[in-house]
Amino acid sequence: MRLLLWLLLLPCAVWGQASTSSSPYSTNWLRDGGIAVGAIGATVAGNILIENKDRLTEADLMGLSQSDVNSFDRFAAGNYSTSAETISDFPFYGSFLAPLLLLMDPDIKKNAPQVYLLYGQALSLAGGMYSMTAGLSRRKRPYVYAPDAPVEIKTDKQATNSFYAGHTAATATATFFLAKVYHDFNPDSPARPYIWAAAAAVPAAVGFLRLKAGKHFLSDNIVGYAVGTTIGILVPELHRRAKNKNIGLVPVSSRYFNGAQLTYNF
Repeated sequence: MRLLLWLLLLPCAVWGQASTSSSPYSTNWLRDGGIAVGAIGATVAGNILIENKDRLTEADLMGLSQSDVNSFDRFAAGNYSTSAETISDFPFYGSFLAPLLLLMDPDIKKNAPQVYLLYGQALSLAGGMYSMTAGLSRRKRPYVYAPDAPVEIKTDKQATNSFYAGHTAATATATFFLAKVYHDFNPDSPARPYIWAAAAAVPAAVGFLRLKAGKHFLSDNIVGYAVGTTIGILVPELHRRAKNKNIGLVPVSSRYFNGAQLTYNF
């Protein structure tokens, strides 16, 4: 399902054009679209790796003990809740649509092709990084240690995809992208602190629910949150226009020397 969402976003990326004067960003549809396509390729490759991972056997399960889990994460070993898993999907899938709220801003709406080019790139990068990591790692999910979890899910191909938390990472990518773009287009808006707070709260809630569901350990969620936040903020930031006013040259003098001080604000 996640892969389908990223693939559906790709056509939006192809519409990307050079930024207009009202945009704080500078983009190139060929370069940035190419990055998105490459990241989707990594997602496909990662999913192939996941499909071909060796599954846990019932004999493997018999030899498991919660004491095998590191002390930081051990409290979550044995968590299992289908209701928490179901609830976590609502803010997760809702976060993908949340950046559409940016269209309510007139300046962002005028630059919608460019903004959603960057959004497609961010989601694609998040998907590629998660899929490759999950495909190359074999960390067992917390529910594998739960006595009440069905054997069928413990021996499923998804049972060793604990590292890192993909739901948390993808949600953080979407919400922090929204906050960052609004921040850059509206430098004087009093709503910015509230939007940043909401951007931080939603993936945190998803992470908590995934922890309770037994899908991920705390460290998986911390890493996922950090990865998603970084992508959501860094993709727009790396496309910001260079502004000469960020650079200042100030004369400096004293009794010992005369010179100048070069400053750069970012």
